[in-house]
Amino acid sequence: MSFMGALKSSLSGRLWPAVEHSLRTALAAGLSLGLAELLRLPAPYWAPITAVVIMQSTLGAAWTVSVQRFAGTIIGAAAGALVAPVFGANPFAFTLGVFLLGLLCAALRVDNSAYRFAGITLAIVMIIPHKFPAWVTALNRFLEVSVGILVALALTYLWPESSPLKAEQIILTAMPPPFS
Repeated sequence: MSFMGALKSSLSGRLWPAVEHSLRTALAAGLSLGLAELLRLPAPYWAPITAVVIMQSTLGAAWTVSVQRFAGTIIGAAAGALVAPVFGANPFAFTLGVFLLGLLCAALRVDNSAYRFAGITLAIVMIIPHKFPAWVTALNRFLEVSVGILVALALTYLWPESSPLKAEQIILTAMPPPFS
């Protein structure tokens, strides 16, 4: 029997999905951080943050959300690379930029997940002081987020979650009922 099989059989049926999901998520986070550091990306912490956000129970769900987050990151990075050199960290320009990103995302028919990532990427490029030009920061952010997405997708493909339960369901079913 494999190590995973032995571990799975030793845990109760209700607890195993939480253990498996935690192992998969931790592995995706660790691998993406290691890869981002190996690639010498300037802010490697964005890769594991993205990997944790992307981890889903099925490859189909992870693929769908990943496509949207790639799109949003590209849109936000491009907007930041164009707007930041002109306006810097100007709060009015940033606010207008987030608003216009919402309209652009709607026109491109991408969902709110893409819009969220576009806004986050715009904020990182525009608001946080950087020692590099805005386009370099935008490119780095895209690469860091892409590493997290790719690692999470690869891991979801190579190690599909055996239970379709969501994290909240796993936690609730693993907990004893109150007042018992």
